Amino acid sequence: MATKVIMPKLGLTMVEGKVLKWLKKEGDTVKKGEPLFEVESDKSSFTVEAPADGILRVILAGEGETVPCTQTVAVIAEVDEDISSLLGEEQTRPAEGEKESPLNVSHNVSASSPVSHSDKKVKISPRAKKLAKEHNIDYTQITGTGPKGRIIEKDVKAFIERQAKNKITPLAAKIAQEKDIDLTTVKGSGVSGRIFSTDLPVVGTGTSIESRVSATNQKDITVVPYTGMRKVIGDRLSQSKLTAPHVYFTVSVDMTRAKEVRTSIYKMSEEKISYTDIIVYATARALLKYPALNASLNNDEIIYHNYVNIGIAVAIENGLIVPVIRDAHRKSLIEISHEAKKLVQKARDHKLMPDEYKGSTFTVSNLGMTGIEDFTAIINPPEVAILAVSAIKKTPVVNEETDEIEIKPMMNITLSADHRVIDGMVAAEFLKKLKTYLEEPYCLL
Repeated sequence: MATKVIMPKLGLTMVEGKVLKWLKKEGDTVKKGEPLFEVESDKSSFTVEAPADGILRVILAGEGETVPCTQTVAVIAEVDEDISSLLGEEQTRPAEGEKESPLNVSHNVSASSPVSHSDKKVKISPRAKKLAKEHNIDYTQITGTGPKGRIIEKDVKAFIERQAKNKITPLAAKIAQEKDIDLTTVKGSGVSGRIFSTDLPVVGTGTSIESRVSATNQKDITVVPYTGMRKVIGDRLSQSKLTAPHVYFTVSVDMTRAKEVRTSIYKMSEEKISYTDIIVYATARALLKYPALNASLNNDEIIYHNYVNIGIAVAIENGLIVPVIRDAHRKSLIEISHEAKKLVQKARDHKLMPDEYKGSTFTVSNLGMTGIEDFTAIINPPEVAILAVSAIKKTPVVNEETDEIEIKPMMNITLSADHRVIDGMVAAEFLKKLKTYLEEPYCLL
């Protein structure tokens, strides 16, 4: 029985996925549970397994193509099984929010390449044979439904329709119809010239993006699409910066005691605690004292959370992702350290599930390891604050009691707050409390 392979929906927030790589090609035998293709969501990637045994008869979404969740991307069936009905369903499938409207694109799709007819004897009606020759179709490939397997005219017509649908993906067909693109001028990059959305010309130019760049004779530039993770990050941060009036507060923190804590824990248990672990631990406790910063702004509602989910900004290839330590206020420093290491590694391996980077109530962005001495961060909506952590540097500091200059490991932290929700005094008091916790971490432990 033919089986649809769909774009999976992993997590409540996932709406589409990008096909990164097919691990099998059309015509390959696949086993249920075998890795079939790789997918990238807005901020992670994962491998999709084959849902059934059979032959990978047709691939409907090419590598690099973005597909809505639950849409069919391929069909697995037996070698001689008729899958035309399944392909027809996908060709006429409406986009989300649209009314049912069959895509009539077959008149724009070129006929199959000329073929040589086999010398083997086949039963075919004169009208069917004439139609096959007009379209350069090898009718020996067609299964007849007439008496004693005779090929009749409707069999040839059905074969032509299947060819037309198989030569273009549903997404490419939809775009071609909306933009009135003549598909006879498009060269497909898929198997047997199959057309994907990335093969379509840029409307209004008659040429693809690659062709336009080539025409400029500018060989020293590289053009990449502003899509996927890069666009998601850009859209979210632009929205945050434009809609949330950011106000910034900076303090210097003496990290002498924090360094002692790291050394003591390592000596006692050989646990390698990072400064980020200590900052997350202290921040979670400070947020309990100042719930105004542990909030979200959702349209006309301010939501105060009675739990602390801290996101840790992690730089990965081509972007940034924020894995979340849930209920950080309930976890020990060691537990936070273990969980942070696990999440950061999964983030760098592009293995995070959507639910592992959604739902933070406050974010910490630490660039200290890069040597950055001071910076401000853009709030991660719908949160109302974010903490920017800079490098720890040996700095001459005046001892207030002795008026002597001492060299201490100092670190700047800057709070970005949404002034619509957080008043300046509240933000300043929170930062003062956090400074105290970081400078005297033993009182927390």
